[in-house]
Amino acid sequence: MTRPLPAVVTALAVMAALCLSACTGLPESGPIVDAESMTQADGANAPDINAVPPVENATGVEIASGFLDAMTASPTRIDVAKEYLSSSAAEEWDPEAATIIYADKLPPSDEVTRVTIPLVDADRIGRSGGWEGGLSTFEQSLRLDLTIEDGEYRITNPPDALVVPAPWFNQRFRPASLYYFDPTGRILVPEPVYLPRGEQLATSLIAGLLAGPGPDRADVTRSYLPKGLTLRLSVPVSADGVADIQLDGNPTTQTEAGIERMLAQLAWSLRQEPAISSFRVTIGDEAVQVPGGGTDYSVDQAGSYDPTVQGASTDIFGLRDGVLSVRDGNQLRPVPGPFGAADRDVRAAAVNLDATRAAVVTTDGTTVLEATSDEGAERSAEVAEVFSEGVDLLPPHWDFAHRLWLVDRTPEGAVVRVVERGRVRRIAVPAVSGMTVKSFLVSRDGTRIAAVVRGKQGDQLRIGRIAVNDRGEPNAVRATVPLVTDPGIPLRITDIAWNSPTSIALLTPVVPGESFEVRTVSVDGSPSTPDGFSTTVSGRLLGLVGSPSTDVPTYGATATSLLDLLADESYGFALNDPSPTGLRYAG
Repeated sequence: MTRPLPAVVTALAVMAALCLSACTGLPESGPIVDAESMTQADGANAPDINAVPPVENATGVEIASGFLDAMTASPTRIDVAKEYLSSSAAEEWDPEAATIIYADKLPPSDEVTRVTIPLVDADRIGRSGGWEGGLSTFEQSLRLDLTIEDGEYRITNPPDALVVPAPWFNQRFRPASLYYFDPTGRILVPEPVYLPRGEQLATSLIAGLLAGPGPDRADVTRSYLPKGLTLRLSVPVSADGVADIQLDGNPTTQTEAGIERMLAQLAWSLRQEPAISSFRVTIGDEAVQVPGGGTDYSVDQAGSYDPTVQGASTDIFGLRDGVLSVRDGNQLRPVPGPFGAADRDVRAAAVNLDATRAAVVTTDGTTVLEATSDEGAERSAEVAEVFSEGVDLLPPHWDFAHRLWLVDRTPEGAVVRVVERGRVRRIAVPAVSGMTVKSFLVSRDGTRIAAVVRGKQGDQLRIGRIAVNDRGEPNAVRATVPLVTDPGIPLRITDIAWNSPTSIALLTPVVPGESFEVRTVSVDGSPSTPDGFSTTVSGRLLGLVGSPSTDVPTYGATATSLLDLLADESYGFALNDPSPTGLRYAG
């Protein structure tokens, strides 16, 4: 079920340790847009909440309810909550293992030695801070068993989780990203997590990075922070914006390339805290020397590892009467190279990230051709046949490694392939391969694939992680998960596009042909995203034009114009029929 999800914590262990001791074109008029930002609540004024210990002769229901209330202590503390537990349960309870958040709770039922509290719309966040989805129907009922200890009721089986209501988290936590690398170490990969607001942000970011992406993601992401390091208390930030990261552990010998990537992970993670401009790292008593000398490293460095790809084209490309064209103000001009000529029949096209190569799908949907689109390229330049055994090929997509991703809609269902260095390989994608696929995306960092799958009960947006082999070649996709599900309501998705490196925009009809909704969802499956928005557009939208780069707008495409979905401006095209089709950014 899609519903507002509060921002939640990624490093409860760190927070507990800190708190327990202290307790381009000319705009025209266009369709009407009603846009609402999906930003999280400001937590700067979140009130303090005192935890209340159990009272004498409390009933079982009062003990169970008091336990839940005690977990909402602010600043966070769990010592009072432990007073509601039996002695052995208090020693074994691990509230840092997960976080359960709920929209509401129903009146408890008392069965003498058990109190059951039904939770409403409850979700789980893992120990690492990653969103794990909604609880099952059985798990939504919190069953707390009771015993008598020193003449008082106490809980014997507390869930290994911090269980708190949604509004509490909305005020105190925010979505963010931890930055790791792809397995080849060539590009940064953001992983959505949820962190405490305020002064603890830098500390939680570093603690999350030190925990690493986990061994189960070794073929998807990797970290260059040495294993075995621990954070020394917290990360102080000076008045001039320098974060001091002091780590304990034995500094391992690292290559200059390894140090550079470690600093890149830290820089991209810490830049989410506006108060930080640079940082320095100490491991043991040894200061880490940054490449080029010195110990201070700017959070604005490491642009070469940008997950949206440094230097990627920000132009918009499309087809006009089969000619691959690029937006130039309010004009569409043919691109250089063979595909800018009018003698080819193509129905879809994709330009790679630096706009030097283009791939097109022929009108019959069976063949993919590739040629140069670089500035100054001749119309007579060579055209290579990349793939010629298709049935009904969707528009292709490029990633940072110049890999071309193809989805073919065959009578047996979708077939996913990747073209790399002239080799075409088939990749199985769970719950996507063999299904009816309407559209798909691949992240620029090459670690995520998303697809709109049509089913009897409506459409699903599914996303999966792309795994690579020891040669750095994509060879599998992990189990895909649905990002948007509306039980009982058939969902129709007209188009999808990237809105940021960790969020996807969806176009869905409200009144077919008359009004449309555009909303964003996070790639972790939760609807909460820092760059999110929800927009209703009056008028006919044919598709979305979006990019993971937050420096360019997300547009809705009409037959004759582009509608900036946040600025409420429409940019028309100075052209006669035919209208452009397949408008999109590079990638």
